[in-house]
Amino acid sequence: MQLSHEAPDYAYTLRGADGRSARINDRELAASFIVTPQVLVEDWPVASVADLQPAHLEAILALEPVLIILGTGATQVFPSQQLMAACLSRGIGLEVMNNPAAARTFNILAGEGRKVAAAFILER
Repeated sequence: MQLSHEAPDYAYTLRGADGRSARINDRELAASFIVTPQVLVEDWPVASVADLQPAHLEAILALEPVLIILGTGATQVFPSQQLMAACLSRGIGLEVMNNPAAARTFNILAGEGRKVAAAFILER
């Protein structure tokens, strides 16, 4: 049986994430960031879920996702109702999970060709 390696048809793959860092392709990131299958926005200015404001969503919403995955660090922490409503009022889903689960979910959805954006909060 011949095996062949199939490269994804998107630019960014999350190799792993925890509360303090994430690996995208072969790069290690140590600051909060936003990623879609085709775009990486580094140094997203959010240090914790408590700091997260609806204005912080503008960088994500500009990427026109159908679904946003919010990785909240080592543990799952839900943002304010106001923040969740800012997504839902635009018809955009918002899923909240810890960073390892968010990385796995992002890769699955990107592999399916879904229009997904993930925002990861990394502790500094």
